[in-house]
This record gives sequence, C-alpha cells and structure tokens, in this order.
Amino acid sequence: MVTTKKIEGRVWKFGDNINTDIISPPQYMELSIEEASKHAMSTISPDFAKSVQRGDIMVAGNNFGSGSSRETSPLTLKHLGVGAIIAKSFARIFYRNAINVGILVVESSEADRIQDGDQIEIDYHNGFIKNVTKEEMYECSKIPQHIMDIINVGGFVSYLKQSKRDYKRR
Repeated sequence: MVTTKKIEGRVWKFGDNINTDIISPPQYMELSIEEASKHAMSTISPDFAKSVQRGDIMVAGNNFGSGSSRETSPLTLKHLGVGAIIAKSFARIFYRNAINVGILVVESSEADRIQDGDQIEIDYHNGFIKNVTKEEMYECSKIPQHIMDIINVGGFVSYLKQSKRDYKRR
C-alpha cells in the first residue's frame, strides 16, 4: 500500500508570466542570497519577502519563471522557505533549477481556481491538490520518486553527495 505523500501550506497567488526578474530583481543579483531574498517578488508584491512563512505555497498561471537561467530566483524562494510552487506551466529552465535547489514544482491546469490565502494540500504522489478552504479537489502533475528524492535532501548537489556516501558504504 502506498502512503499519501503531501505538502500543506497557505497560498500566495500570482498571475501569468512571472519571470525571473520579478522573482529576484536583477539589481540585487550581486548580493548574498540572504540579502537578495529580502527583495523577492517586490515589484509586484512589496510585502512578500517580509510576510511569506516557511511552508507557504506559491500559485501562478502560465509561464512561471521565464527569463534568465540563473539560479538566483529559486534560491531566494528556497531561502524564504517557500514549500512548493504550483503553476499552470513553468519555463523549463526555472522548473529544472527549482528541483536542483530543492523546491517542489507542480503543474496544474486548474491553478486559477486557487485563491490567495487558501489553505491547500498537494498530494504529489497521486497527482491532486486539495483546497481545504474551499473543499475542492484539482488535478496536478505526479512527481516521480527520483525527483522527490532530490527535493527531499535539499537539491541535486546534496543528492549527489548522499549518493556518493551511499556508494562508498557498499
């Protein structure tokens, strides 16, 4: 029997085409991730970095994370404690960078039904989202176990280090 695997959190809702310059404004690129994260999403949500709580979930429309390929954007969100990102679609480079730094990214064609402040649960194993606030269910992408293994250890570099340690123990 497979146990339910899920992530729960409060929603921060955004629209379409949230690019990497919105997520992590370029004028703060030279700062440390800790300092740069204080400006995350500031062009469209000035209080986001001060108000987001560990485990909160970002929800957006189409093309989340378009723009540059730098990892600064997902790193700032990880530093702030964002538990997951749900979008109708992701820019492929951002999608991969988010996984590489250890953030769960889930696609759902029904993301527009989720509202700011809703409490949701993502069942990434079975591919659905439960909106606790509205008592509704939505379909989402299922996340394979090998991707969750990367996310659960904090990203791809940590995953490789752990794999190397496991290999040496054999």
